[in-house]
Amino acid sequence: MRMSEGVEWAAHCVLLLCALPDDATLSAVRLAEYHGIPAPYLAKSLQALAGAGIASSIPGRHGGYRLSRPPSKITLLDVVLAVEGNDAFFRCTEIRKRGPSRVAARAYPAMCGIAAAMDRAETAWRAQLEQTTIAELATGVLHGAPPAALNKTAEWLHQTLSGKPRSGDGKRNHS
Repeated sequence: MRMSEGVEWAAHCVLLLCALPDDATLSAVRLAEYHGIPAPYLAKSLQALAGAGIASSIPGRHGGYRLSRPPSKITLLDVVLAVEGNDAFFRCTEIRKRGPSRVAARAYPAMCGIAAAMDRAETAWRAQLEQTTIAELATGVLHGAPPAALNKTAEWLHQTLSGKPRSGDGKRNHS
């Protein structure tokens, strides 16, 4: 199974959004800038998060994205399903009922053994992601990230939210 990179991008953006003050937002452009990814592609993931009720899109010059609910009420599964959809990852096409050894359809068990194993694996995978909240992930980041990276993030957020020029580029940040 392979998920799109949009899932990774969305999860990282949700983690950054949970660091914002309640009245603050970050634009798609700023989120893309922070993560070093293309803004047009990230916008699709952010729209999916908004459509799923994970993030809110605030219009206007000082608009942007912010979380729609507390990080403790958002699971990693919520983020994955927002970006990837809720379709099963394995789709059995019943090839066991084709070819030279096929027999009458009623002779087969209701579910193919391979499909049953894939279903059990997906159920376990989903359950694990559903038990993992964004709040827990954020706590893990705070404890596991290098202090210098956390300091740089705090400074970047401060400069971005205050509209001050970023060091080295002379430009102003706008939401």
